[in-house]
Amino acid sequence: MNNPIDHPLVREHLDAVARLTATLPAERRRELLADLREHVEVALAEASEGDEAAARQVLERLGTPRQIADAALAEEGQARPVAEGGRRTTVTLLTAGLVLPLLLVPGVGPGLALIAAIVAAVRVARAPQWSAREKRLAALLLLSPLVVVPLAGVAIALTTAMGLTPAAVLAACVVGFAPTVLAVALLARSAARVRAAAA
Repeated sequence: MNNPIDHPLVREHLDAVARLTATLPAERRRELLADLREHVEVALAEASEGDEAAARQVLERLGTPRQIADAALAEEGQARPVAEGGRRTTVTLLTAGLVLPLLLVPGVGPGLALIAAIVAAVRVARAPQWSAREKRLAALLLLSPLVVVPLAGVAIALTTAMGLTPAAVLAACVVGFAPTVLAVALLARSAARVRAAAA
């Protein structure tokens, strides 16, 4: 066997572990996969049986990808990720994504955008698929306009000769609500990883 890790059974096993541990912190996940590779490599190098039989035996001793992933998640204090229904996730992400377009509504736009951000933050907090860390980050990004919009407004008013014009207010709102775009992107990527792991 040239490289034990290149065996199709081994690759499939490690790929499954990688998928199922998608919610682990990146460094912990890399560590886990490196440890598994090393263990398999050493065990297969010492095996006296043929490639296929040896690979099966080593992988059986390791445990199923689900068992390995569940143990790694438990060590990190995480439960197995539960994928939320695709429609519910879509509604949550669309609600958060509405924030910037709502800013363009004359008069009531900023208020509606803020309501959309709060509703999205509540929906994220109640969703089972995102980790506590992801929920905290998303809430911070989704609710940051409460602080960023007024600060941006003051900064724009102080740095322009005309003061706080309607255009300056709109600019402050766009700057203040930009973190919601980042929150939507991060949440969508994480939801896709969890769906892949649950499949």
